[in-house]
Amino acid sequence: MGLDEDALEYHREKPPGKIEIATTKPTNTQRDLSLAYSPGVAAPCRAIETRTEDVFEYTAKGNLVAVVSDGSATLGLGDIGPEACKPVMEGKGVLFKRFADIDVFDLELDTDDPDGMVGAVSAMEPTFGGINLEDIKAPECFEVERRLREQLDIPVFHDDQHGTAIISGAALINAAELAGKDLDELEIVFSGAGASAIASARFYVSLGVDRENVTMCDSSGIITQARAEAGEVNEFKAEFASDRPEGDLADAMDGADVFVGLSVGGIVSPEMVRSMASNPIIFAMANPDPEIDYDEAKAAREDTVIMATDRSDYPNQVNNVLGFPFIFRGALDVRATEINEDMKVAAARALASLARQDVPDAVVKAYGDQPLQFGPEYIIPKPLDPRVLFEVTPAVAEAAIDSGCARKDLDLDRYVEALEARLGKSREMMRVVLNKAKSDPKRLVLAEGDDEKMIRAAYQIVDQGIARPLLLGDRDRITAIVDTLGLSFDPDILDPDEADVERYADRLYELRQRKGITRREAADRIRNGNYLGSVLVEMGEADAMLTGLTHHYPSALRPPLQVIGTADDADYVAGVYMLTFKNQVVFCADTTVNTDPDADVMAEVTRHTADLAREFNVDPRAAILSYSNFGSVDTAGTRKPRRAAEILREDPAVDFPVDGEMQADTALVEDILTDTYEFSELDDPANVLVFPNLEAGNIGYKLLQRLGGAGAIGPMLVGMDAPVHVIQRGDEVKDIVNLASVAVVDAQEE
Repeated sequence: MGLDEDALEYHREKPPGKIEIATTKPTNTQRDLSLAYSPGVAAPCRAIETRTEDVFEYTAKGNLVAVVSDGSATLGLGDIGPEACKPVMEGKGVLFKRFADIDVFDLELDTDDPDGMVGAVSAMEPTFGGINLEDIKAPECFEVERRLREQLDIPVFHDDQHGTAIISGAALINAAELAGKDLDELEIVFSGAGASAIASARFYVSLGVDRENVTMCDSSGIITQARAEAGEVNEFKAEFASDRPEGDLADAMDGADVFVGLSVGGIVSPEMVRSMASNPIIFAMANPDPEIDYDEAKAAREDTVIMATDRSDYPNQVNNVLGFPFIFRGALDVRATEINEDMKVAAARALASLARQDVPDAVVKAYGDQPLQFGPEYIIPKPLDPRVLFEVTPAVAEAAIDSGCARKDLDLDRYVEALEARLGKSREMMRVVLNKAKSDPKRLVLAEGDDEKMIRAAYQIVDQGIARPLLLGDRDRITAIVDTLGLSFDPDILDPDEADVERYADRLYELRQRKGITRREAADRIRNGNYLGSVLVEMGEADAMLTGLTHHYPSALRPPLQVIGTADDADYVAGVYMLTFKNQVVFCADTTVNTDPDADVMAEVTRHTADLAREFNVDPRAAILSYSNFGSVDTAGTRKPRRAAEILREDPAVDFPVDGEMQADTALVEDILTDTYEFSELDDPANVLVFPNLEAGNIGYKLLQRLGGAGAIGPMLVGMDAPVHVIQRGDEVKDIVNLASVAVVDAQEE
């Protein structure tokens, strides 16, 4: 099937459409229903009647936006009416929810009269925290937005105007820097004089562009003062009437620095591009076909052509989803009365700044592993970059507070943490450890220091103040990668081939001379990053170590085990994954090390995993798993976890609840624990799950991750005499940074 057929099937599939209403509170019992509706619902009603502002405390108003349209200017489809535009408005709701966790009612109004639309939307102000106007034709859209902003005490935002303006404005900031030009010196030509073009021109002036340097063209050519005085253009077009001679688009583009296309496809020729000033900036944003094809524009010049379009199959897509979800998120969270110019400028500058940062691996993969690095092919972030939420949104919220339109103040540092939590429980949990790590950064060895991911991770570790990383590897290679990536970073490097590592070889020989290693073998092995890093930690010249990115797990684990060994209170090490769900966290052990542990090993692994849970501020409740519940099956296999639980309960030093053997659902379902097995030591579901063997542990955590949708952090190594964590081969940079934080907190505990 083609795209149209696929889209029809996508929307037709049961249930039809793309959005639904879901409950946010329990509705499982009669008491739940009495709280949700009658008679309990009367209490919040009376509270709001007494104090209207309490509507934000007791209802969803503060997170609810109306997407309003009359269907008069729908995408590239034109005036198709309110029913036909509903799929677009539902899609807008999907984007609000997906990117900023904002709920939406889409409202398609059967009116082409601005008075009717303003009256209808105004009457619904008590329902919503904000209004997003969409796909309303010009010039009516200007009047509707202006009047609603004047009448309503909640944010009103016409995305067709301001969304394109903000995103392309961010691109303009970065493009001008790459072209070596100042904003106030840019000569800018617009093709198109509709809502998006006029709003973009106004916004560029807010960013620092000289209004006198803006030339706007419509289908009749350059909008001149003469045309404005003759009444040939409306008041909105006349705002950008130029005193230059009349002419067509080709005349306007001659010598221009920037072309901004918000008109129709195919109207710009290579000759027109060649007529522009050096290193021209071309924003050809007509949809679906740009004013000039991307490849055609790039080929027209020998100097640098910096180009953006509205298409996802070319670099630098000007996509409004980079703006409206995050702008509304910030506005709602401070209960802003409007979305003002300061907030829009803050959003654009935050987007421009984000484009200059290292791009997460997950974003690169989502876009087909194409290189994403600040430069002519990457001047604005990608819509799927999760960092937009906690970069742009706080900037908008702060601008609202500073400009005086916010009714609620925020601690911006805590606000960023709250925004991160919206992206998943794993981010919320990692923030606990990240904050601990930042409080006292430690020396961290990165054994595979000349790997690109390790270098990028080291940069982020330094930038976030998590640790003081030491990269082990070839100095020239590391330096070249840093330069290629454009990182503002002067890393600490220890190159085994140029440094004096004899004393480290001596220490390795001393430790392993009765374990089969000769002095010559020690000298050879110390040039291996895993051995050198392990010795550095063992000698106290580093506090923690990460390895494993380019090695099989057993071969990466062997050197630290041989050199550093287990802790004084440990005979075994184990690998633990923290799995995060929407409202629940579980620690799974052992998932990487012990093939067939006995009862003593399982008991020890449980102790260490409980200690790890506390590093994340989680009070451990441990369940030792089996296919049996408390003796329901008596075999050699079920006796091991049963005995492990007994060992722990008999140990006076164990200060957390633990029980077993038990099945996984018994451990995790409160009703089973409290009703069927009321004698259990666990009063609440377990959050530490100890598996009976490595096979079960590895299979179990992967099933939870893949089918249960859990976020996974790990594997975290417990039981070592010093903090060492072995990364999985192919882990992303964020995984390395997460484990670096855990390693630093481990070192702080040491």
